[in-house]
Amino acid sequence: MWQCVLGQKSGGGMGPFRRVVFGITVEWPTWLALFCCYAAWVALTLGYHVIGPWLFMPLAAYVVGLHSSLQHEALHGHPTRNRRINEALVFLPIGLFYPYRRFRDTHLAHHRDERLTDPYEDPESWYLAEGDWFAMSGPVRLLRKFNATLLGRLLIGPAIGFVGFVRHDFGLIRAGDKRVAKAWFLHLIGLAMVLGWVQAVAGINPFAYLMLAAYPGASLLMIRTYAEHRAVEEVDGRTAIIESGPVFSLLFLNNNLHAVHHKRPRLPWYRLPRHFREQRALFADQVGVDLVPGYGTIFRQYLLRAREPIVHPFMQRKESGD
Repeated sequence: MWQCVLGQKSGGGMGPFRRVVFGITVEWPTWLALFCCYAAWVALTLGYHVIGPWLFMPLAAYVVGLHSSLQHEALHGHPTRNRRINEALVFLPIGLFYPYRRFRDTHLAHHRDERLTDPYEDPESWYLAEGDWFAMSGPVRLLRKFNATLLGRLLIGPAIGFVGFVRHDFGLIRAGDKRVAKAWFLHLIGLAMVLGWVQAVAGINPFAYLMLAAYPGASLLMIRTYAEHRAVEEVDGRTAIIESGPVFSLLFLNNNLHAVHHKRPRLPWYRLPRHFREQRALFADQVGVDLVPGYGTIFRQYLLRAREPIVHPFMQRKESGD
């Protein structure tokens, strides 16, 4: 079963995992992942007072991380070709932090590969322009230096990323951006639904859910994003492939094969491993991607030291975002 889900050979034609139902193309592995994700979330929240916080935290964090990966699939056109259906399937923000529509818009902007890692034009870049770095206070620079290590990214990365995201979006809202305002309005509705379930039905304190599920789930995702891009001149070399076992591959829905995803962004998650196997020599040798043998390597090498510089080495080095 899991060989199929994780991308083993699926045959010709549309494949056994893709069908047209009532005129809508659906992909069964993604539907199965959605069902399992929501079923696990309901079971974990309802069982919180039975299993206790220490078991709840790692399991809930995994489910929250998986849900974010499913949101990523949805914005790329899965499991259907209907944008509204896909949004409805992943709309509920069980990870609390980000509005789905803002994730969708910023992530699609991130896919302009020629601007990857740009401090301003890549919404997912962790690099800073030189002017912004020198404008920061000493304590903020220390936080940024810690955040450049894997340990820092896990502990404070979600908070730094969210604060920066909110500041940027609220600036857009104040400037009259109705699209961004609507995304946050819908997000607040979803938050009310999620936290209503968490508190009124499951009996979990919302702050406990934040600290035991949402924040650890965001931290798990930082493991993937920490090493998936690097600032190099060659565009194809800016995106990594991190080979991984089934636990992380399922959590990230094979997005650890990130260079494959950037080359074929419409390819569903369960087809990425096969495509990588068939094109491995191309990705490793000709394209020159950053090929990492596993997340264990990243933990051993970068837990306490930075993998990349904080200031972007060649893009917009003197500009300030103020």
